[in-house]
Amino acid sequence: MPLAFATMLGGMTTLIGTPSNLVVSSFRVYDGHRGFAMFDFSPVGVAVAICGVIFLGVLGWRLVPARERRDTDNFETGAYLTEARVPEDAKAIDMTLADAEHALADAEVQILGLIRNGIRLNAPDSSHTLRTNDIILLEANPSTLATTLETLGLIFEEGKPHKAEGEAEVDAAEPTETEHTADGEKEKTASKKTGDHARRALDSELFELVVLPGSALLGRSAKNIQMRSRFHINLLAISRQSIRSRTRLRNTPLRTGDVLLVQGPSEDVSHFAAVNGCAPLASRPLRVPDRRKMWLSVLIMGGAIAGAATGIWSAALCFMLGVLLLLAFNVVPPRNAYTAVDWSVIVLLGALIPVGQAMENTGAAAIIANFLLEHIAQGHAVLALIVVLIATMSLSDLMNNAATAAVMSPIAIGTATQIGANPDGFLMAVAIGTSCAFLTPIAHHNNTLILGPGGFKFGDYWPLGLPTEVMVGIMAIPLILIVWPL
Repeated sequence: MPLAFATMLGGMTTLIGTPSNLVVSSFRVYDGHRGFAMFDFSPVGVAVAICGVIFLGVLGWRLVPARERRDTDNFETGAYLTEARVPEDAKAIDMTLADAEHALADAEVQILGLIRNGIRLNAPDSSHTLRTNDIILLEANPSTLATTLETLGLIFEEGKPHKAEGEAEVDAAEPTETEHTADGEKEKTASKKTGDHARRALDSELFELVVLPGSALLGRSAKNIQMRSRFHINLLAISRQSIRSRTRLRNTPLRTGDVLLVQGPSEDVSHFAAVNGCAPLASRPLRVPDRRKMWLSVLIMGGAIAGAATGIWSAALCFMLGVLLLLAFNVVPPRNAYTAVDWSVIVLLGALIPVGQAMENTGAAAIIANFLLEHIAQGHAVLALIVVLIATMSLSDLMNNAATAAVMSPIAIGTATQIGANPDGFLMAVAIGTSCAFLTPIAHHNNTLILGPGGFKFGDYWPLGLPTEVMVGIMAIPLILIVWPL
C-alpha cells in the first residue's frame, strides 16, 4: 500500500506524471492560455511527493492493516528442461562444456546433454568444445532461464528459424509446403510463408502453460501436435517435477501437470490453451533480454520527454512520434499497439471532457462555483482554494482521476473567475487533488492492483489513506499560494 500511494504522489511532479495533469493542462488551453509546461507541476508536486514518501516510509507503513498476503505468483514449477542452440556469434563458441558449466554456476544451471549433427550425447565429456549449431540440453529454473541464455549468447532451439547439419528447418512431422509443389513459383510462395512465420516468432512473447487432466495433449508431443504449423507457436521448454526425459524436446510425450514454456502471440497462445486443455499459471511472461531494443526504447522515451520538456512540440505530439518510432523499429510489435491502449479510459475521457466544456460554456460550472463560494468559502480566496482541493480529493476517491479532473477543472476556473483570482492556482489544486485517491480500492488502478496480492479489504485503505490526504493538503495549500499567487 505505501508503494501504491508513493507512485500516485510521484504523478504530481510533471505534466506526464499522470493523465489527470494532461487533462488539467488542456482546460487551461480552453480558458485562453498556454497549456502547462512539463515542469510547471514540479515546484509544488516534488515537495509534496518528497514529504509524502518520508511520511509513508517513517510512519505510514505502520498504519497498514495486517492481512494474509495472497501471492498468485508464488508457485513452484520445478526446473525447466530446454534445448538451446549455439548461434554463429555466441560467446559459448570454442568454450568447453566444463567452462560453460562454470560460467553458469551462479545460475544453478546443469548441462544434461549435447546434440551435434543430429546425434545426442547424454553424458558428454566435459572437455568437448562447443561449435556453431550445437544444441545444448539444459536444466534451469524459470527465474534464471533467460539469464542463462544471455550469459552464453545462446538462443532457444525452437525460438527462431535455423538449419543445422543433418536437420530440417521445420519439424519432421510437419510437412513443408514445398513437398507438394510442382513448380518454382509455389516453392517461392512456401518460402515466403515460412519467412512470415519466422518473423512472427521473433515478435512473440513467452508464456507458461500447465497441462490439465483430460487435456488433448496427453501422450502427444510437439511434433505430433504440429504446434508451429497449426497454432503458430513454439514449444521451448518443459518442466516436469523430478523427471528427466531422455528424448528430444519435440519428441517428448506430455503428461498431466507438465509446465510448458511456449512462444507465440498472446492470441495464438490463448487459442492453443483453450483448444488443448491447458491453463496459464499466471500472467508472468518470461522475456529474453534484447539489449538493442532495450537501449533503443530508452533513447526514444528520452527523446519524447526532452521534446515535451523543451516545448518544441506539444507533449501529445512528442509521445505520439515516440510511439510511431517504437512501432517502426519493431520495439513494440504493431499488432500489440491496439491492445496496449486502455480504451476504457479513452472512451471515458472522450465522454467527460466535452461534459466539462459544456459545464463551463453553459454556466453550470459558475453556478456550482458560486454555491461553494457563498455557502462554504464565503468569498475568501484561500478558503475557496481549500474547498476545491477537498472536493477534488473526495471525488477522486470515487471515480477515475482523469475523469475527476475533467469535471473539477471547469469548476475551479469558474470559482477563480467569481472572486477575480488567478485560475492557475485552482487548477493546480485540482491536479494535486486528483492524485490523492487514497481512500478506496476503486479510486485508482494502483489501489486495485494491490487489493488481491495484499489481501486487503475495501475499508483497509482509510487508516493510511486519510492521514496521507491530510498531510498532502497541509503541504499543498501553502506551496500553491507561494508558487501560484492568487
